[in-house]
Amino acid sequence: MNNLIIFPILIPLITGVVLIFFAKNIMVQRWISAISALIVIIVSFMQANLVYHDGIQTMDVSNWEAPYGITLVSDMLSSLLVLTTSIIAFAALIYSFQSIGEAREKFYYYPVVHFLIVGVNGAFTTGDIFNLFVFFEVMLMSSYVLLVLGGTKIQLRESIKYILVNVISSALFVIAVAYLYSVVGTLNMAHISVRLSEAGNTGIITVLAVLFLIVFGLKGAIFPLYFWLPGSYYAPPAPVMALFGALLTKVGVYSITRTFTLFFYHDVGYTHQLLQILAILTIISGVIGALAFTDIKKIVIYNIIVAVGVILFGVSVLTPESLTGAVFYLIHDMNIKAALFLLIGIIIAITGTSDLNKISGLINRYPGLGWTFFIAGLALAGIPPLSGFAGKMMIVRAGFETENYIGAFVVLMSSLLVLYSIMRIFIGGFWGTPRAYKNEDKAPVKWLLIAPAVLTAFAVLYGLGTEAVYPVISAAAETLANPEIYIHAVLKE
Repeated sequence: MNNLIIFPILIPLITGVVLIFFAKNIMVQRWISAISALIVIIVSFMQANLVYHDGIQTMDVSNWEAPYGITLVSDMLSSLLVLTTSIIAFAALIYSFQSIGEAREKFYYYPVVHFLIVGVNGAFTTGDIFNLFVFFEVMLMSSYVLLVLGGTKIQLRESIKYILVNVISSALFVIAVAYLYSVVGTLNMAHISVRLSEAGNTGIITVLAVLFLIVFGLKGAIFPLYFWLPGSYYAPPAPVMALFGALLTKVGVYSITRTFTLFFYHDVGYTHQLLQILAILTIISGVIGALAFTDIKKIVIYNIIVAVGVILFGVSVLTPESLTGAVFYLIHDMNIKAALFLLIGIIIAITGTSDLNKISGLINRYPGLGWTFFIAGLALAGIPPLSGFAGKMMIVRAGFETENYIGAFVVLMSSLLVLYSIMRIFIGGFWGTPRAYKNEDKAPVKWLLIAPAVLTAFAVLYGLGTEAVYPVISAAAETLANPEIYIHAVLKE
């Protein structure tokens, strides 16, 4: 038993509860939040290091052994995602200190952020399909509060749509779990995999796969189920957008990845082909949206959809190289999306608008902001040697090697179009004639720039250090490619 597993869940949970009692003392909330988030990073790093050297770690809650009790499982993939989540949460909190505003801070902003992290880290760590639903609900309830906190008209309007969609998807999730349990008689994810392999009825398994794809597709925003995302993610302030864009959709992507490699690998001719078609359409839809809008928030939001498609195309190809590329790209995209949303938040704080047609010449007064955005944009598009290149290259190469030419070509072309969409912001917003903005002197740009600059530096180091981190990422992909490793570690068989 490894007790470290539970700390990235337990620490933010306790922190959130404690912070409720300091609702009106903002400085205490900030200090407790920052210290707690830093401790979670340290613990998450220790856990990832332990998994890399000693293999998959498990913890049987209440000492009920798997598959009878609730098991937390930390393989290389989940430990890396928990570590990345912890870093992004810390960056968003530091950014929030000077941007979110006292009105939100006094109405439980920091406790709710920590509860959100409980849900995200729990979803990445649980080895029980029903508790995946529970952690999803913790994450979603927190996101409802963060979305509506502030009470602006657009937030209230979009929160209604966001809640309705997620209530429906949660109901479908319960139905899918119940249907799955009726077939296999267990909720432990490793045991489900064993039972499904023994079931023999591929028709029922295929129906289950499609049902779970709909559930997680709604949460992960794949085509055509992404319709709720652009408006909902547009409404909240920058640090909340960063948390949503970097983490929430990625929990859906992770769930598809986990279930389609651990449960539904028996009829890949249908299920994974369907996933591949939807992934390609998701990329195309995201690119069209990113090119169609001149609102800088909408451009980056639609690039979330593009990344979801790229990752899931890698999963659908289902080779060791494509899975390695998908994991590489998943971690890269979580980091760089957070950085870009925080950078866009600074632009909006300076200019008071997100309309690209009303912004120009920012690089004259804010060269640090401009060049940080430029590097982040190149990383997003996968320009070598930055972080997006290695993962996308492996996905494309695996696509061509398995004769999935259309998908590989779409992924390749999406890099150019994503680059174009982001460079529109850089060229239009940072170059050209400088303008005077009403409240730009009130924006604490130097302080706000710290968090996205660190995340962008991480993207550079992640890209330059591809060879160094490859064994770690490869270990994460190996568990996906060979589900027996996960099953053996959990069930001790």
